[in-house]
Amino acid sequence: MIAIDTSVLIDLLGDDAGRADAAEQSVRDALAQGPVVLCDVVVSEITAGLGHGTDIMDVVEEMGMRYLPVERRSAVRAGEMQRRFNQRRRASGRAAQPSPRTVPDFIVGAHALLQCAALITRDAGFFRDYFKGLKVIVPKAP
Repeated sequence: MIAIDTSVLIDLLGDDAGRADAAEQSVRDALAQGPVVLCDVVVSEITAGLGHGTDIMDVVEEMGMRYLPVERRSAVRAGEMQRRFNQRRRASGRAAQPSPRTVPDFIVGAHALLQCAALITRDAGFFRDYFKGLKVIVPKAP
């Protein structure tokens, strides 16, 4: 089972043809290996970004993807990773600056690490840094 990040779904459903093609190929490749899933955060974010939540989910499901809720252990791991991130920022003296990361980023990563085999995302650096062992798949233009 492979999780998909919001950025890739927005690319897939958005207006940028180059990004849409790369996202589509990544999803096709992943679906050939097994289920592709969206967690709670991704469903919420694509609805916020694209609107029409029920319609968007219908489209996503027609493509072969499905919803997989975040388990408690993933939610706990997300909180642990967020705390580690905040500690690193304080130690580097950047705590006063606005954080580029919020809890949803950590939930997506923990969900992919603990409940799936991989994550399709454009944000490989962050997920590799905080979720060691997570296989990260980055869409590439065909």
